[in-house]
Amino acid sequence: MPESVGSLYIVATPIGNLEDLSPRARKVLEEVDRVLCEDTRHTGQMLSRLGIATRRTSLHEHNEEEKVAEIVAGLKAGLSYALVSDAGTPLISDPGYRLLAAVRRECLPVSPVPGPCAAIAALSVAGLPTDRFCFEGFLPSRSAARRSRLDSLMNEQRTMIFYESGRRLADTVRDCAAVLGGDRDAAVAREMTKTFEALYRGSLGELGKQLAADENSSRGESVLVIAGAAGSPPEATDLAKALRVLLEFVPPSTAARIAARIFGVPRRDAYRLATEMGADKDPGPV
Repeated sequence: MPESVGSLYIVATPIGNLEDLSPRARKVLEEVDRVLCEDTRHTGQMLSRLGIATRRTSLHEHNEEEKVAEIVAGLKAGLSYALVSDAGTPLISDPGYRLLAAVRRECLPVSPVPGPCAAIAALSVAGLPTDRFCFEGFLPSRSAARRSRLDSLMNEQRTMIFYESGRRLADTVRDCAAVLGGDRDAAVAREMTKTFEALYRGSLGELGKQLAADENSSRGESVLVIAGAAGSPPEATDLAKALRVLLEFVPPSTAARIAARIFGVPRRDAYRLATEMGADKDPGPV
């Protein structure tokens, strides 16, 4: 390996307004050997408007695995790269994990160039608790699978952040209200920093009505922020006690399903605990 290897920069780009690009981000994009883009055409338009002529290479979910070795070799040879997504901070529901994992294994230099992130931008204006939150990315596109995922989050106490496309937004909010309760506080930030930026706030039930009344609500990309559940998380000992009783009457899978629903924990965690307690087969009729 040469004495001087190249660096990989993780560069956040605007989610709408080009004025949000930081001076450092612009400098990095101008000076690196290659910009790694989720979509070369999309990023090319942005770079062109900024007067930046750096060469571009595609790096997306369909070619990331095959590109990693080439980029790692380039870094070892002294080349520098900037990884960008179509908008916002790379790797947040965007490609790049495989590349970063390889860079980590090879102990190669990587540096963040912070900036816009749709999830954090929406959280900052939602008016919901920000001391603890979790990012859940996109929910499943089909209602049944979406409701199943929401059911697993019913007792999540942290503020939850989701990404959603405009065409699914109303259906997703409707499912959220059905599973989490229509009175749960929430907010939708749509087309942030763009010309038709909109912010809807209220309960999930109220948000459904606001979206239905706005003919533009299905346009663009949105971030849905939902308040966490109230109450205290169950102690591990309480879960274990409940499982111990349930396992006297039902098989581990059933015991785990019941306990997970009661205590609001992932079913796989309850099942793992049940099997660790030595109940690995159906006890039969009681």
